[in-house]
Amino acid sequence: MKITSFSPLIISADAENVIKFYEDLGFEVRHKNTEVTDSGAYDVTMEDADGHRVDVTYSSRVPRDMTIIRMNVDSFDEAFEMLTAKGFKQQGPTVELPSSKSAMMVSPSGFAFDICQHIK
Repeated sequence: MKITSFSPLIISADAENVIKFYEDLGFEVRHKNTEVTDSGAYDVTMEDADGHRVDVTYSSRVPRDMTIIRMNVDSFDEAFEMLTAKGFKQQGPTVELPSSKSAMMVSPSGFAFDICQHIK
């Protein structure tokens, strides 16, 4: 398994204000994915002039903002198996879209990854 990118991901029911905050810090929206399965959910990738990235996902399902690590990989199945072997548990469904496959994985101590493979 190869990690292709690694950045913070903020999940929020108030994503527009989170996006505005990062715009005020100099980040710009580079990509918006509206194919997410949660009712009305979307994901925005933002980047600043130095190439730093942050993803913001809108979800009405979270009671408060969550910050996790987005880890893009070249093989979802290998990443899933490796994390599971290390004691990580899947939280929520695997999201399969025409362009990607992803799942949230939580470590035994509580930190979380959103593992994602982009499908070409």
